[in-house]
Amino acid sequence: MNPTVGIAILYVPVVLVGVLFAVSFWREPRQFRNSIYLSLFILCLATNLLMGFGQEWMVLPILLVIVMCPIVVTLFLGINSVVVARHEGLSRTTILPGLLALAIVLFFVAFPILSALRAPQWLVGIAGLIVLEGIWFFFTFTALLLYSWLYRVLPKRRRYDYIIIHGAGLQGTQPTPLLRGRIDKAVRLWNRQEGFGKLIASGGQGADEAISEAEAMSRYMQDKYKIRETDIILEDRSTTTLENLRYSQSIMNERSGGSRYRCALVTSDYHVFRAAEYAHRLHLKADGIGSHTKGYYWPTAFIREFVAISLDHRSPYVIIACIWLISAMLQYFGPALPALFR
Repeated sequence: MNPTVGIAILYVPVVLVGVLFAVSFWREPRQFRNSIYLSLFILCLATNLLMGFGQEWMVLPILLVIVMCPIVVTLFLGINSVVVARHEGLSRTTILPGLLALAIVLFFVAFPILSALRAPQWLVGIAGLIVLEGIWFFFTFTALLLYSWLYRVLPKRRRYDYIIIHGAGLQGTQPTPLLRGRIDKAVRLWNRQEGFGKLIASGGQGADEAISEAEAMSRYMQDKYKIRETDIILEDRSTTTLENLRYSQSIMNERSGGSRYRCALVTSDYHVFRAAEYAHRLHLKADGIGSHTKGYYWPTAFIREFVAISLDHRSPYVIIACIWLISAMLQYFGPALPALFR
């Protein structure tokens, strides 16, 4: 075969995946599948460039990096879990980095240990299923980490009719530092468009809260920034991100009277993509805008976001499990199948 033709054939997957990503991103950037297309494109392109330019010697250092990455990441997550627990207290949320570190260890050691110990075949098979599910888990984790960063840094220079601020808990009647960061970001955006549009403070009243998050946000903006009460809209019923958007959407629809409008969703940077994806689900024309999150808390927060997004996109896990189950059944009942058709 002509070498040029061979190289062209090798680049067919790169072009196909690249086109898929470009079209999907152009149509709607707020989709989880974009992260998969982008990561596949980068993997295919990197592999072709590496082999196409005769840099086979790079395979060894790349393999070393691949081997070392899980070790480094596991140590980082373990240490981060301790740091977060010291700052935020011990809870189900703060131990997430530690749980992920444990999952990484089990992912790499469970299957070889069971095989070496000659464990029952069914147990080895279950370990194999965990490995398959784990491959998809870690691939999508990396893909979303990359794409959510890309989505956040994309320039958003629009003029928004509404700026929605997502609630994030209170300390007494005052916004938490995390929530203050969101409010400050929203006000800076509002000031940048010279006070055009309305600020929607979105957050209900929790069982342990004296006032609603919306009311606390409104007071904070009026006291610190001297924003007029008429420029702030209260949405004080929501308890989840999806409710933040759904109830805010009802308010905007009612106030706009059927006219077209565009809004910004201001939340913490780790939470931007999920909020934007929910907005897409509600057919809401919106851009996600992220406020800064303390570095030590970011891994914990992103892991929580990834788990929530994975639950919304769990069909690949189900498909993998079904394929594994069919394979296991064929392996177990396979020898008996010819007798059934005699």
